[in-house]
Amino acid sequence: MADIPDKLYFRIGEVAELVGVEAHVLRYWETEFKLRPHRSSSGQRLYRKSDLSRFLRVRQLLHEEGFTIAGARKVLLEGSESAKGVGVDREMLKDALRRVRDLRAGIARLTTELTEE
Repeated sequence: MADIPDKLYFRIGEVAELVGVEAHVLRYWETEFKLRPHRSSSGQRLYRKSDLSRFLRVRQLLHEEGFTIAGARKVLLEGSESAKGVGVDREMLKDALRRVRDLRAGIARLTTELTEE
């Protein structure tokens, strides 16, 4: 993959080349992943580096990690939620903390038993 040029906006052909897919695939991903590129006064799509990064992540999920469109959409949605601190299951965390405490207590018991022998 080529280095990303230091530019404010990229046209669809440039993004397609950098991501390694055809332009029509990018247009399809726009609809599936709710991406809204800026438009020039003539109506051309203009993408920012953040859009390019998102397309690269989508390509990685679909082409390299084998996700379906729905699966990739879910991963991207969960990633943005966890970045905001949303979606943490507090009950699961409490349960994990309880198990860690139980394990520590068990280790302390075993250590005491072994040192007494």
